[in-house]
Amino acid sequence: MKRLLITASLAASAALPTAVNAQALPAAVVAVVDLDKVTSSCNACKTAAAALRAQATALQNRQQTLSTPLQTEGKSLQTAVDALNGKEPDAALKTRIQAFQSKEQQAGQELQTQKEQLQRNQQYIQKQVVDKLGPIYTQVMQRRGANIMVEIGQTLASGATLDVTNDVLAALNSALPSIQTTAPATAKPQGR
Repeated sequence: MKRLLITASLAASAALPTAVNAQALPAAVVAVVDLDKVTSSCNACKTAAAALRAQATALQNRQQTLSTPLQTEGKSLQTAVDALNGKEPDAALKTRIQAFQSKEQQAGQELQTQKEQLQRNQQYIQKQVVDKLGPIYTQVMQRRGANIMVEIGQTLASGATLDVTNDVLAALNSALPSIQTTAPATAKPQGR
């Protein structure tokens, strides 16, 4: 009997810490938000998207402006080289070819710089929106009594009463009246 009591006592003492440490989790109260709708429908987001489209169009126009004369000049140079029938070009033609290559390289560098700026602008816009959304999620969750928020695209199904998209959108419109569409200049590394 004494042995049975000791065994039972050991078993109870081993289970005790687990029971004390385990706490019941609160019931999940889930809210869902359509982030695509929020980021495409907010007033500042629409304005920023229009500005980005204008920047992209300007880049395409600049690319066309640079490429048209380069194509014409390239064809002219190719015709001159073809007319030589494999002979070495004279100094004037070599100078024209080098000048053309230099213009082509400068145009490529200019376009690359503008593409990079456009990408930085897009990332800067996204960062401004994301920075505002974090606190908004918390506020909406507290106001609606939710303890978890999920993007609607990550769910299989949800009830309409769980959708807080309009709450998040209204709060974002209030918190973010405008968005800067040009990223600050990046510091270039200094040489040694």
